[in-house]
Amino acid sequence: MIIKNTFTFLLFMLLFSFVNSQTETNRGYKVKLGDQIPEIKLQMRNGEVWTNKNFQDKVVVIQFTGSWCSVCRREMPALEEKVWKQFKNEDFLLIGIDTKESKEKVDAFINKIGVTYPIAYDIDGKVFSEFTVQGAGVTRNIVVNKNREIVFLTRLYEEKEFNLMIRKIKSLL
Repeated sequence: MIIKNTFTFLLFMLLFSFVNSQTETNRGYKVKLGDQIPEIKLQMRNGEVWTNKNFQDKVVVIQFTGSWCSVCRREMPALEEKVWKQFKNEDFLLIGIDTKESKEKVDAFINKIGVTYPIAYDIDGKVFSEFTVQGAGVTRNIVVNKNREIVFLTRLYEEKEFNLMIRKIKSLL
């Protein structure tokens, strides 16, 4: 009986801590609007290594994704068509970051889905953890202004929020 009650208590505490860590307000983000983006180092699919210096004087959208994520698979073609193709010739950068997957899996996924915007590997999830609380899910976009400040955060792929993000990008360019 004591073991069952202890287990139930621990399960309750775990669930409570997860629910509290990912609230409607923070939506699983550690960062918030107005924050500078954390210093990151990205291993790009093309072999280059990018850091925050690559974002200088650009409006940047950082997109977190994974091959197993059905919402990501719906969002990525929209990002390609409505964001990347529309703004890629301006002071703009869209970077997809595939998190917690092998390079081989990421390469197969990107080749299949056919997006052309730059993609980075985040094999150990370190970059993702700089932005999100533990246990947070992917399908996230972080819009960063030319001063490297976070100005818009999305979670999941919802058309109204996606369109607001596009308007935000336009206003920054």
